[in-house]
Amino acid sequence: MPEIAKTQRFNTPAEQLERGHAAAAPAANLSTLEGIWINVDSATRNLVRVVLTPLGHGIGVHAFGACSPTPCDWGEVAGVAYDASVSGGPAVAFTANYNFGFKTTILTGHLEGANLVVEDFNVFHDGSGRASYFDKGTFRRG
Repeated sequence: MPEIAKTQRFNTPAEQLERGHAAAAPAANLSTLEGIWINVDSATRNLVRVVLTPLGHGIGVHAFGACSPTPCDWGEVAGVAYDASVSGGPAVAFTANYNFGFKTTILTGHLEGANLVVEDFNVFHDGSGRASYFDKGTFRRG
């Protein structure tokens, strides 16, 4: 029977860079995601607009919720852009995390043809008893 290693250690990307074992991840080609995306459902009660911009080696995600008389500005957070394969290429998806204090939201988006499908996963932390919930919207370039 082969001997099993007794301990395994995960090296963080920063540790790998320090030891010369990894290269910094190249910035994704964001041209496919970059821009202003508007929800196709003008009556949505969730996100109405998402603005995606280059931000360092990642993507800036600036979301706006449905409020009246003007959309609620969620602010911009740093996100991660994802290529279609490990070989690289144009970005086809993103993730971003929002922390509002009373709730956290994981925002994901991926291209489906000319549309951007944006999903949000919400968890409340305010003791209100509200259920965690999921929502999804389809967006087109604005």
